[in-house]
Amino acid sequence: MKKHVLAFAVAALAVGGAFAQANDTIGKVKASGVITMGVRDSSGGLSYTMGDGKYGGFHVEICQRIIGNLEKAIGKKVEVKYLPVTSQNRIPLVQNGTVDIECGSTTNNAARAKDVSFVDTTFVEEVRIAVKAKSGINSIAQLNGKNVATTTGTTSVQLLRKHERAKGVDFKEVFGKDHADSFLLLESGRADAFVMDGQILAGNIASSKSPSDYKIVGEPLSVEPIAIMVRKDDAAFKKLADDTVKDLMKSGEIQKIYDKWFVQPIPPKNVAINLPASAATKAAWANPNDKPVEDYLKK
Repeated sequence: MKKHVLAFAVAALAVGGAFAQANDTIGKVKASGVITMGVRDSSGGLSYTMGDGKYGGFHVEICQRIIGNLEKAIGKKVEVKYLPVTSQNRIPLVQNGTVDIECGSTTNNAARAKDVSFVDTTFVEEVRIAVKAKSGINSIAQLNGKNVATTTGTTSVQLLRKHERAKGVDFKEVFGKDHADSFLLLESGRADAFVMDGQILAGNIASSKSPSDYKIVGEPLSVEPIAIMVRKDDAAFKKLADDTVKDLMKSGEIQKIYDKWFVQPIPPKNVAINLPASAATKAAWANPNDKPVEDYLKK
């Protein structure tokens, strides 16, 4: 009986140790020499694939800066592994320790904050609607009877349904597994509109075969803080990430990084997204915070 009790105690300690390590990213990376960055294949200028296992974007570069400071903190270089994530699996992969830092296009909201922590906001997004330029669609009301694409695991269509101008508008949702798939639904005519973060729409349009065939219409459906994710209850790593971001904001370096990915031509096609930083994004840089979207919606 005592042997069973001892075995149980050892197992419990092992599980507890693993859990503790999962919530100590700095210690975990120091011990393993590896950090896993969650990235997106088609999140516009925030995070996207450049081919051959390489990723770029505003949030990818900011995460690289955070990792640089992590290396200074532990006193050695680390191997960075890039793991593509989706809207559906990004939070579980951060929670279970598979991904150490998620550098995509995630909205900071109260529900998600129960499961993960968000680094101070680096980008404030406007949710918009993309359509084909010749569609004749210019407003929410004109989506009545149409197919509207969105990406599985995102909140965009929920925002559209809640919008006051969507009252009485009956549309059918069609889902893409990722943002590129959702844009393909619009491109192929299987959807009449694609509802998503404006910069993701702009990025997919810019990299499409014929950018002039598309336009972004209607008023913003929502203004949302987009932030980098880390594990919950890991105060030391969150502080390191927050301090890195604050230093970039204070020095003005964050504006240069932003312009590199959203204003200047970007690889691999050397096409510019042409999306200057909004007033809301600049306000977040001037007053660093990790407030959820619910705070932005308060009047």
